[in-house]
Amino acid sequence: MTEDARPAGGALPQIPLGPYSVSRLIAGSNTINGGTHLSRFLNLQMREYFTEEQTLAFLRRCEDVGINTWQSGPPNFPLLEKHRAAGGRLQYISLAVNDPADPDSLAKVAAARPIGIAHHGEVTDRFFKEGAFEQVREFCKRVRDTGVPVGVSTHMPAVVEHIEEHGWDVDFFMCCVYERHRSEAELKALLGHVPIPVREVYLKEDPPRMFRAVREARKPCLAFKILAAGRVCDRQESVEQAFRETFSQIKPSDAVIVGMYPRYEDQAAINAAYVRRFGGHP
Repeated sequence: MTEDARPAGGALPQIPLGPYSVSRLIAGSNTINGGTHLSRFLNLQMREYFTEEQTLAFLRRCEDVGINTWQSGPPNFPLLEKHRAAGGRLQYISLAVNDPADPDSLAKVAAARPIGIAHHGEVTDRFFKEGAFEQVREFCKRVRDTGVPVGVSTHMPAVVEHIEEHGWDVDFFMCCVYERHRSEAELKALLGHVPIPVREVYLKEDPPRMFRAVREARKPCLAFKILAAGRVCDRQESVEQAFRETFSQIKPSDAVIVGMYPRYEDQAAINAAYVRRFGGHP
């Protein structure tokens, strides 16, 4: 651990999100849920590590270092309630989608008292590509009716640009800095060949494209996968560089969502220190 990345407590730099104040570092959940986007072996290892006890301890540690918000989805509502019952104060941003099989699904999400509800990015992008994007707008209207701040998650700069151009009533975006789910045909057209694995291709040229859309967006953006789903985590210098470059290219009103795996190092404290260095000071 470098000197500048020593654990530190206290408040982190924050941004407004609707009526709420959100730390510029938000805890993600893919690591907790064992969705690493790397391999099924690492998925299994993370699921083994993140027992209920370990997860609650990790959430407490996030609070200790100044993180005040956790981003996840309905499957983690039971953990959220246990965190709150133990005195935890983390705010919660939830992903959600329309569930035709459960007309009350959105009301159930709102009942968990999140500070924001965002349309799930995988579904957002599928609807955008299929020409069914109006379904996302209708979802946003339903979220607005709940009184919870409205968001849209995406992996595609074109989605942010479309929503901005058409003046949708949203409060924030969640923006993956890598467009990782291109089809074989899209990759073939872009690269001239199809790499393996097709589903998880991370291109160095992607972050600048998304950062441009983030800077031009009028609403706060929460950038995620800034570490390329762990692909730049082999060396701490690379992690530091990713934080530095991200905060140099997003707006002061934006934040980052980062999944963490504290089995071998205190990643919450390390990442919080980077946000203090590169994301301003409270």
